[in-house]
Order: sequence, then structure tokens, then C-alpha cells
Amino acid sequence: MNILLVLIPVTGLVVILAVALFFWAVNHHQFDDLDNPGVVPLLEDDPDQGGKAPAPADSSATGDDAAHTGASP
Repeated sequence: MNILLVLIPVTGLVVILAVALFFWAVNHHQFDDLDNPGVVPLLEDDPDQGGKAPAPADSSATGDDAAHTGASP
């Protein structure tokens, strides 16, 4: 029966700690957007490119088509 003198205050401290951690998480915006972070890894767009595909390499811009195709001038 003496164990209740220890367990009741320890349980109270655990509950107070859990409530404090919950309010800390709410104040630090941990629960603002629960849907989008789970979808982000499934997206195929690279965020560095802004959703655009990279431009293909254009050898005509350098003017050395003959060197790559084997055509004579």
C-alpha cells in the first residue's frame, strides 16, 4: 500500500510532462500540416528545378554539328 505514495506522484509528473510536450509541439507548429509531408516523397518533380524538366543538350547552339555527325563542310 505504501507504493501508492510513490506511484501517484510519479504518474502525475508523467501526465504533466506529456501535457507540456503536447503544448510545446502545438506552439512550435508541429501539427499545422498533417497531409502534405506524407505526400512529398511520392512527388516526382525535383524541387530544385521548379517542376520543369531539364532542357535537352542542343549541339546546334555551339555550331559543331559536323564534328559530331561526321558530315563534311
